[in-house]
Amino acid sequence: MNGKRVIVGMSGGLDSSVAAALLVEQGYDVIGITIKTYRYEDVGGNAGSDTSCCSLDGINDARRVAMGLGIPHYVYDFTERFGEDVIDNFVDSYLAGETPNPCVICNRTIKWGEMIRRADALGADYIATGHYAKVRRDPNGRHILSRGNDASKDQSYALWGLTQESLARTIFPLSGMTKPESRQEALRRRLAVAGKRESYEICFIPDNDYNRFLKENVDGLEERVAGGEIVKDGAVIGKHSGFPFYTVGQRKGLGLSSPEPLYVIDIDSGTNRVYVGGAEELMHRGLRAERVNLIKHAAIDEPMRLIAKIRYKDEGAPALVLTLPDGTLEVRFEEPRRAITKGQSVVLYDGDDVVGGGVICEWFD
Repeated sequence: MNGKRVIVGMSGGLDSSVAAALLVEQGYDVIGITIKTYRYEDVGGNAGSDTSCCSLDGINDARRVAMGLGIPHYVYDFTERFGEDVIDNFVDSYLAGETPNPCVICNRTIKWGEMIRRADALGADYIATGHYAKVRRDPNGRHILSRGNDASKDQSYALWGLTQESLARTIFPLSGMTKPESRQEALRRRLAVAGKRESYEICFIPDNDYNRFLKENVDGLEERVAGGEIVKDGAVIGKHSGFPFYTVGQRKGLGLSSPEPLYVIDIDSGTNRVYVGGAEELMHRGLRAERVNLIKHAAIDEPMRLIAKIRYKDEGAPALVLTLPDGTLEVRFEEPRRAITKGQSVVLYDGDDVVGGGVICEWFD
């Protein structure tokens, strides 16, 4: 035994289960923690296949794995905090004409913020998760987040909001592994979830139907937003079903007849207007981001050349980055980028290291 106690966030999925097994094997004093983040009766959707993380099935699977590993397992109900911090923000962002990324907020406030509080209560030195990412302590004293070994599963993009205090107490047991290797480890150990499929949807929208979720969770939404104008080049060319049901870059479902492909290029929640245009109108040279969190450096006082990702599946592109006097980030790309979207995260990389990130609030040319 190495004498260090660690609590592992166990969703009931393969990755977190393997992470717990590896830590047990390495001699840690391991405690499994599963968090309940929502109630099905509150969010609706896909009752017959409630397999997302933090679901009832997930909780039961996590308990089975913990019993097999011989470690304690606790379930904590964070539905109230999750509702206030994550779900309410998700809804408010869509009502502001944005496209939010709720996993970023959940990681910072729930999966790390609340788990560290539980770690303190349980006398644990560290917390651990099944994310494919790495953390190390730099000689300058800062804790650096970086990409995991499996490029196809790298999850550092959604972790840019983690604080130095959180990273200092974090272990990523899968940092040096690929997804196939993790599955082989689960099979070798005969973990109860070795054959479990992955869940890709947002946990509180298990049917992946954002429109249904918004309609059911915002009273009178359809009546408030339906029938707004679709505008192209200053002219009204149609009516839409409600601005929250569209996102920048969307082409399908516009209900328009045009000789050229049309895309959503902007959304104005104040006037209930959806603006459309050609593909070239989706291209922008730069962006500004708020709610900034820097990881590798305490500040970016001088322009720095970095790679900036504007969505999870984005490969990233070279950009010149600077912190503005008001604390926001200005990101100027070498080449225009397509469909920069308000509410999404921009994450900055120096090689494999995460320099930091922020929430996109505007774009410019």
